[in-house]
Amino acid sequence: MINSVFVEIRFWLLVVISFATPAAIYALLMRRASISRGAVFGLGVLLVLISAVDVYLLQALNALALHSLSRVDDVVFSSELTIALYAFPVLYGGVGVNVVSHLLIDHLLKAERLSDRQHDADAARRHRDAG
Repeated sequence: MINSVFVEIRFWLLVVISFATPAAIYALLMRRASISRGAVFGLGVLLVLISAVDVYLLQALNALALHSLSRVDDVVFSSELTIALYAFPVLYGGVGVNVVSHLLIDHLLKAERLSDRQHDADAARRHRDAG
């Protein structure tokens, strides 16, 4: 049996991934005047991956907390409070999916406008050739 989940490397990895990585992403974005679409896509995917890793680590810590000697572990990782800990992965995953979705929608709108312009130019050419 372990004494506490809070001394486990997985707990500290959860803290770093949940707080330090998104803060670093935010700081990077605030320092840049412009950012490429590829970088935005990468950051969106990174947020979704952070979300997935957070959920995995929370599940692993929950399993460890059930077997630890510390009562605090049970309160934090094996009670109703655990639901609040899942707010961060939900937030990061939601923002990441929204960022990727924004890029896809923007790309589709541009492709649709291009198709409309090509269709209009073809129709004008056919009208001119027929007249």
